[in-house]
Amino acid sequence: MKSIDTRCVHAGYHPGKGEPRQLPIVQSTTFKYDTSEQMARLFDLEDSGYFYTRLQNPTSDSVAAQICDLEGGVGAVLTSSGQAANLMACLNICRAGDHIIAANNIYGGTFNLLGTTLKQFGIDITFIDPHAGEDEIRAAFRPGTKLLFGETLSNPGVEVLDLEKWARIAHECGVPLVIDNTFATPVLCRPFEWGADIVTHSTTKYIDGQGVSVGGAVVDSGNFPWDRHADKFPGLTTPDESYHGLTYTKKFGKAAYITKVVTHLMRDLGCTQSPQNAFYLHLGLQTLHLRIRRHSESALKVATWLKNRPEVAWVHYPGLEGDRSHELAAKYLPDGCSGVMCLGLKGGRAYDERFLDALRLITIETHVADCHTCVLHPASHTHRQLTDEQLRAAGIAPDLIRLSIGLEAPEDIIEDLEQALGKASEIPLLP
Repeated sequence: MKSIDTRCVHAGYHPGKGEPRQLPIVQSTTFKYDTSEQMARLFDLEDSGYFYTRLQNPTSDSVAAQICDLEGGVGAVLTSSGQAANLMACLNICRAGDHIIAANNIYGGTFNLLGTTLKQFGIDITFIDPHAGEDEIRAAFRPGTKLLFGETLSNPGVEVLDLEKWARIAHECGVPLVIDNTFATPVLCRPFEWGADIVTHSTTKYIDGQGVSVGGAVVDSGNFPWDRHADKFPGLTTPDESYHGLTYTKKFGKAAYITKVVTHLMRDLGCTQSPQNAFYLHLGLQTLHLRIRRHSESALKVATWLKNRPEVAWVHYPGLEGDRSHELAAKYLPDGCSGVMCLGLKGGRAYDERFLDALRLITIETHVADCHTCVLHPASHTHRQLTDEQLRAAGIAPDLIRLSIGLEAPEDIIEDLEQALGKASEIPLLP
C-alpha cells in the first residue's frame, strides 16, 4: 500500500479468514498461558506476546501499528495522553543530570513539562528561538545534552519548524531530534522524511477528530545510531539489570528505543491507553486523510477572510501568502497546514471577550483540532494568571486568539465570525 489514503483505512489491522472485519476491542487486563515456561519467556523478552494490558494489548498494538505505518517508523506505542507521550519520549533516554534543548514556541503544557516537571527530575532544559541561526543553536549544546525537541506546527502560534535544519544540527551534535507532529498529522507531514528520529502525537486532536478520546503516541524511526553514541545513551547500549542484563540495541536492533519505552517505562509508569480509547482512535484514523484536508482548505478560506477585516490586527496561518511560515509550509506542508490559526483583534482584551461571547456556532473551549470549530483566548482563559509582560515572555501575545476550524461549511463559520465582530464593534477600536 503506497497511498497514505489507503493506509489510513487499512494499516495496522489485517484480519484473517473468519476473523472480525472490524478491529476487536480486547477488553481484558490479562492473558492466559498453558505453562509457567511460556509466561517466563514473555517476562524475559524471549518471546513476543501479551500478559498484561499495562504493557501491551492487541487492540492498542494494532492502532499503534497503524500510526507507525503512516509515519514510516519501525515501532510505536500508545500512551494515556499527548503529555505522557512527550514525557516517555524524553525519559526513555534522559536521566538526572542530563539536558534537553527545545524550541521556545512549543505548547504551554509541554513547555511546563520540560521546564518545570523534568527539572524536578534533575533534567535541565534550554529553550531557544526556533528561528535562531545554526551556530546559536549549537552553542546551547552541553556534554549532557540528550535530545533536541520541537513541533512541526507550534501550538498556539502555528509556526512551522525547519525540520531539516534542526535534524542536521541534532545529528552533528550526536543526539536525536524529537518532533511533536500533532497538528500536522502524518497525512500532511512525515518528519522522519526530513531527518527526525522520534515522533510524538497527542492523538486527542486530529487523529481522534471527535473530541472523545484522550491519548498519545510515540513513534520510533529506527534510524538513530544509538551504538555510535553509546556513551550518551547507556540506557539503550549497556545491560539493563532489571531485564537480566540484556542490552536493548544488541537484542532489538532498530527497535531498541521503542522496545525500551514499552518494557521499561510502560512497566514502571503505567501511562497506558485503554483498549476502548484505542478503538476510537482506529475509527478516527480511517477518515483522517479526508478530514485533515478539509480542515486545511476551510482554514485557508477563513484566514484569508479574516486578513481583510478591519477589526483584525493580524492573522497567522502558514497557508497565507506573506505569512512568517509560508515558505517553510510550502516545503514541509505542501498539502495543507491543518485547521488551526491564531489572530489578534484591534480594541484590546475587552473587545476580545465581547467577540468570543457573541459567537454562536463557534464554541469557547480548551480543546483544539476536532470536527467542531472552537476558539480560545489564552490571556483570558488558560493563562489568565499572567500579566501582559509575562504572556509575552512565554511567547503569547496578550491579544492572541487561537481559532481551530472544524468540519462545518466554511461559509457558516465566516458568517458567525462576521456577526460576532459586528456585535463586538460596539466597543471603539484602538487605532
